[in-house]
Formats: sequence, structure tokens, C-alpha cells
Amino acid sequence: MHSRVRDWLDGAYERLLRRDIDGGPDHVAIIMDGNRRYARERGDETVAGHREGTRTTEQVLEWCHDLGVEELTLYAFSTENFDRPREEREHLFDLIESKLREFADADGVHENEVCIRAIGEVERLPERVRDAVAYAERRTESYDRFQLNVAVAYGGRAELLGAARDTLEAVADGRLDPADVDVAEIDRRLYARPVRDVDLIVRTGGAERTSNFLPWHANGNEAAVFFCAPYWPEFSKVDFLRAIRTYESREASWRHTRTERAVALVRAVAGSSLVETRDVVGRLREQLPRGGAEQLAAELDRQDRTAE
Repeated sequence: MHSRVRDWLDGAYERLLRRDIDGGPDHVAIIMDGNRRYARERGDETVAGHREGTRTTEQVLEWCHDLGVEELTLYAFSTENFDRPREEREHLFDLIESKLREFADADGVHENEVCIRAIGEVERLPERVRDAVAYAERRTESYDRFQLNVAVAYGGRAELLGAARDTLEAVADGRLDPADVDVAEIDRRLYARPVRDVDLIVRTGGAERTSNFLPWHANGNEAAVFFCAPYWPEFSKVDFLRAIRTYESREASWRHTRTERAVALVRAVAGSSLVETRDVVGRLREQLPRGGAEQLAAELDRQDRTAE
């Protein structure tokens, strides 16, 4: 009885959240935390928690498809995870290998044209895992409707350090002019895997930190962050929708702030010629949402009338 009532309430809340969402992020990155604690609290071995977590991963892929998310990055194995006990590492490697092969052969992956790729220091992984990575990437390399990035042997600092070293070597060898070092150049050298900017980071398990995860792609884009208490195996669609709503609230606030700044800038150059002011407005309008662009145009019209 209690279970049925809870399910009904969860379903009603999910429908309410879904109505509140208008659009959503293009790229979601998830730190799948809590598998081990989930298992310990149930008296199970650690590997059981990781197995349960893979079921959540499969569900999240479906939710992303339903909500129009175009790219998903999953933090599967960090560089720090190499310090875990050997037996646990081997269980994780077995699980990553089997799921990569399973995903690569799944009908849903091919029907939805999901491109799978690994980001990280893949060369540090056991041969069987490297072979599974190559298999999944080869099987899905022609797809471009949805991007699934699996972060394995991944560390954000190591990624940035590698890009910095590669850039310095190119400059030292004369292959790259220092004046040409820009965002696009660094992007190109990050694990040689282009990843779009992250819009939303989700972390389960109660911890409130991003753990060296995609610092270049998330911090540079001022990604929204959603921390939640459920362990990864317990993460539900309601939790995911709440994360999306957090992103939308943050985006609405940021759009408002950008519009206010743009209008203030136009007012600041009001003493300049109208030609210069219109040039500023033209540049700003491209960076604003439709409502902000309309507000900017209204401010310019007001200045035109004042100047007459």
C-alpha cells in the first residue's frame, strides 16, 4: 500500500517537473558516486554496487534521449581510482569492458545513432579494456545524433597539463606561433577528443565537489552544478529532472544578468555617435537571448528619440 502511494506521488512529481522544463542543456556530465556505499549499507560486496550502478547508467541514456540532451559524459574511472585495491580495480575493469561491448552492440545505441568514445589516459588501462574501447568506438564512429563520452583513467589536471606540454613543444619546435595559442588551440589538444562545453554537472552520493572533472569544459562555460544525496544506483528520473530544472534556473538568471550588463553598456556609450552605439548594439545582440535583444533594441530606440 505504502509503496503504491509512494510510486503515485513520485509519478505526479515527475509530471510536474517535466511541465516546468522548457528546453534543457545540450551537454550533461555526471559523477556517478556512491556505488560502494550503496553496497556496504546492504551488506553486499563492492562489485554489487557497481553492477547496480550500470542499470542507472542505461536509464540515464534513455532520459537524455527523451529530454533532447545531445551529449553525455560519464565519469567511470578516474586516475585516482588506480590507487584502489587491486581486486576492486579488476572488478571495475571487467565491468567497464563488458558494458562498453554491450552498449556497442545494443539495438538502442544504433537506432538512436549514439557515438561512443573514451576520454582519458586510455593507454594506462589493461589491454582487455583498451580492446573494448576500440570496439565500441569502431562500431559507433559514424554516428553523430548523440555523443556518449566515457571518462576512463581520466583526470582534469592531467588533461590540462598534457595540453600545456603539447602546446609548449609545438611552440618550441616552431610548429606553432605563440600568438596563435587560443581557446580553440587548447581545445584541440585535450586528449585529442573534441568535447563541447559542459552545461550541467551532476554528482550523486551527497558529496559537494566536482573532483577534477572536465575543468576546462565546465569552468570555462560556468556550468551549473547539481549535487544530490541518492547514491548512483538510487538516482531516479525525478532527481535528473530536478538537475535539469537547476540548470534552467541558472540559465534564466544568467540571461537576465547579461541583458542588464548589455543595456548598461549601451547607456554608457550614449554620448558617442549613433553609428558607434549601433555598432556596439549589433555586437551585443548576437550574444543575447531573444528577449534581451529586444530590450537592447528598445534602449537604442529610446536613445534615438532623445537625440532628435
